[in-house]
Amino acid sequence: MRPATWLVLIATLLLWSGNWIVARAVRDDISPGLATAGRLVIVLVVLSPFAWRELAAKLPQLNRRDWLIVAGLGLAGGGPHLALQWLGLHYTTAASGILYLSTTPIFILLLTTALGERIRARQWTGVAISFAGVFLIATHGAPLSFSFNAGDLLALLSMMMWASYTVLLRLRRDPLGVIALLCMVCALGGLFMAPWLALEALLGAKIALTRDGAPRCSTLRSARCCSPMPAGAMWCRVSARRAPA
Repeated sequence: MRPATWLVLIATLLLWSGNWIVARAVRDDISPGLATAGRLVIVLVVLSPFAWRELAAKLPQLNRRDWLIVAGLGLAGGGPHLALQWLGLHYTTAASGILYLSTTPIFILLLTTALGERIRARQWTGVAISFAGVFLIATHGAPLSFSFNAGDLLALLSMMMWASYTVLLRLRRDPLGVIALLCMVCALGGLFMAPWLALEALLGAKIALTRDGAPRCSTLRSARCCSPMPAGAMWCRVSARRAPA
């Protein structure tokens, strides 16, 4: 793997780690559904001017298989994945969330094995070493102190969805570029979030406001800093060039 690819992967992981930390910090300011929908809207607003011509030209070329995969990407890597992550952080810590992020390669290897791809022993070894290191850091060197709750389960489910997203990227045959694909993932992810948002509306979804009726600065910062746009773009590009694991 070229050094530039390693740098892109490291930058992506740093962005995702920051995402967990900021999301944990503002979890009481905004509901998971609203936070997720806001992030998707930001991406669409920023990227749509650069992608609409390509989408208009290439979407008619997509066949049934292409649409199924793109829809799967929207489900596994768009709205529900992000909302589960945000909801899980209401009940678990950011450190635990980052620990579960390190489980993604395990799920990727399991999925690619199920698809018939051969996985080398050194790949399993590398994943095991990485996970063990993150686990020791997250538990501060005391593995027996680790606990598991509903938030951990939600975070783990989110990582399973992200692993599915990564594998689906390798199955793509559509002609969409990275920017156009991200727009489609966010648009379809938003559609898949409709039932979640409806449920939140019934239960009383909230967003913390200042005395003037404006969203808190922390909420706005989280929506910008946690946007999936840069990390998603880098991950799409690397996944399209490398094997899923």
